[in-house]
Amino acid sequence: MRPRRPKPNLPEGLAEPVEAFLAHLSLERGLSSHTAAAYEGDLRQLAERCARAGRAAWAEVGRTELEGFVRWLDRRGCSAATLARKLSAARALAGFLVRSGARRDDFSELTRGPRHRRRLPGMLSPEEAAALVSAPDTSTPHGLRDRAMLELMYGSGLRVSELCGLELQALDLGEAMVRVRGKGSKDRVVPVGASASAAIAAYLKAGRPALVRRTTGSAVFLSERGQALSRKTFWVGVRTAARRAGIAKPVKPHLLRHAFATHLLGGGADLRSIQELLGHADIATTQVYTGVERAALAESHRRHHPRGRRR
Repeated sequence: MRPRRPKPNLPEGLAEPVEAFLAHLSLERGLSSHTAAAYEGDLRQLAERCARAGRAAWAEVGRTELEGFVRWLDRRGCSAATLARKLSAARALAGFLVRSGARRDDFSELTRGPRHRRRLPGMLSPEEAAALVSAPDTSTPHGLRDRAMLELMYGSGLRVSELCGLELQALDLGEAMVRVRGKGSKDRVVPVGASASAAIAAYLKAGRPALVRRTTGSAVFLSERGQALSRKTFWVGVRTAARRAGIAKPVKPHLLRHAFATHLLGGGADLRSIQELLGHADIATTQVYTGVERAALAESHRRHHPRGRRR
């Protein structure tokens, strides 16, 4: 394992405003630690580039430095999505500096970002999703755990972080509901389907007790050490299940959340209900699944209609 490189020291005029902005995000806007860490990494990278350019404070940073940062990232092969995210972090910081009186102008105002077309999420058919969630070997505690996690993610549309962070007190199998803490520390209550309820009950009875250790807390899904299962370990479990199910396409954990939404939409659920279940703050985020559904219909027409195949 390679040792981590120490973080270079930054001038106080660059470092302290970033720390104040991150504190603002966490305390006043209630962003999750994961989101705050992403902001911190992006802004520290920008600050380091500004320091190398001889800038000691944000008051000395302008459009030239920010556009140079974007070009540098582009040369390094960053995707359009990554560039857009980093530029968004810079714009949020610039706005904060103006509101707090540290600057009179917004240094990011005229900076152009990369053009970014939102990709449609990948698709799993209902048959593929069923094969995937049924793939784990339920004769072992780990298999019972993985089956319960896959069933819950597909059946309730949880994010990976929500699934891995789930605690026992959030489960109510009697009412077939689960309370989830999502982005921005916002809670929502999501129904749990019959298949997921049965898989969770089987895991709690015969799987989780075998994984409990002296230091185990209230996490539902446990690792071999008795701690909350990490997202990385769950990712490995999903890939293993996909191989066992004979699914050739790349399968990532988030694909099950996509499948939850697209299969609900295909079954007739309205977009507002899906938005609530997914915990999306903006329905525009949910509307991407209408594109997935249209794409699936077009593919079905191409495959099965006698006049659908192109010549």
